[in-house]
Amino acid sequence: VSASGETGGKARAKAKTRSSRAGLQFPVGRVHRLLRKGNYAERVGYLTAEILELAGNAARNNKKTRIIPRHLQLAVRKDEELNKLLGGVTIAQGGVLPNIQAVLLPKKTEKPAKAK
Repeated sequence: VSASGETGGKARAKAKTRSSRAGLQFPVGRVHRLLRKGNYAERVGYLTAEILELAGNAARNNKKTRIIPRHLQLAVRKDEELNKLLGGVTIAQGGVLPNIQAVLLPKKTEKPAKAK
């Protein structure tokens, strides 16, 4: 028996939060719990499947069998909802949608009709 009255064994270490261990200000435990309960894997999986389906169609339209970043860009920008969701996202090597302003196109000249 020690002077303080404890009977053998190690004293339990003082609890230390994961936030303080990592030197962070936000609650690591709470964020972890919310990530687990948020079903984010299902949501991200759905979005991925949606984008890949449209990108596969874009690749097929260009007679290619491999999806490249250009196909992802075409798929996302042509779909209204995905374009809104990923509006601030830059896809590397994606290029831009083909678009020529109507004013820049050559004027159509009408051919005079031949009289018979």
